[in-house]
Amino acid sequence: MSQKLHIKKGDVVFVNSGDNKGQQGRVLEVLASDNKAIVEGINMVSKSTKPTSKHPQGGIIKKEAPVHISNLNVLDPASGKPTRIGRRLNDKNKMVRYAKKSGEEIK
Repeated sequence: MSQKLHIKKGDVVFVNSGDNKGQQGRVLEVLASDNKAIVEGINMVSKSTKPTSKHPQGGIIKKEAPVHISNLNVLDPASGKPTRIGRRLNDKNKMVRYAKKSGEEIK
């Protein structure tokens, strides 16, 4: 069983390190088994493709490659700055994620 990740699909994240350091984007997919996430517009790679019905021309397409989640931080909903994530029970006794910087709940 893998551990809980601090990032979910749809989160807006900030890139801490690597070639795309300082950029931000929306998480398109989380690969929990590899501890990686695919982020919109981040870590773009060129991929050669054969002609298919989807791409009748074939050739080179640009697509996002996975980024390790240790290089990503969720953006604080209050300030828009990168923050660490905590977990706590809300008033309805449901476990929610919250931003450590502002204490605000992350939807």
